[in-house]
Amino acid sequence: MEYNQLMPTPIGLLEVRANELGVTSIAFVEASVATLSNELTALACEQLKEYFDKQRTDFDFPLAANGTEFQRQVWDALVDVPYGETVSYAAIANAIDNPKAVRAVGAANGKNPIAIVVPCHRVIGSNNTLTGYAGGLDRKRFLLNLEGAQQGLWD
Repeated sequence: MEYNQLMPTPIGLLEVRANELGVTSIAFVEASVATLSNELTALACEQLKEYFDKQRTDFDFPLAANGTEFQRQVWDALVDVPYGETVSYAAIANAIDNPKAVRAVGAANGKNPIAIVVPCHRVIGSNNTLTGYAGGLDRKRFLLNLEGAQQGLWD
């Protein structure tokens, strides 16, 4: 069974989806209908609220995203990027022992279904420029500034 819950944030509406195993998706949405929440969606929303209130820097609920083995390797490496820090696609490729897979890492990063918690927003260009983000560059800039990444380089 799939559950979902909506959560307003300073940068738009988030929809948290989960099954019995864990959170399957956190995505920015324009509108949606919450059908049935469960303890995992409620926990995720509570922790995300704490994140936006600068009371939380990491998350501790189970994740259950669907993806290829390679995508899951990339997403696992993203979870290891500390709050307030940024990395390049090349750094993630190196972290998964596949230094030639920079473009594939970028593609996997773009397919990350769990925004914020799997922090794809912390991946920037090797020249410290903001690169694409499924939620839009304004949201990426907001999240990096919220975390104090690069001392607010993108203010």
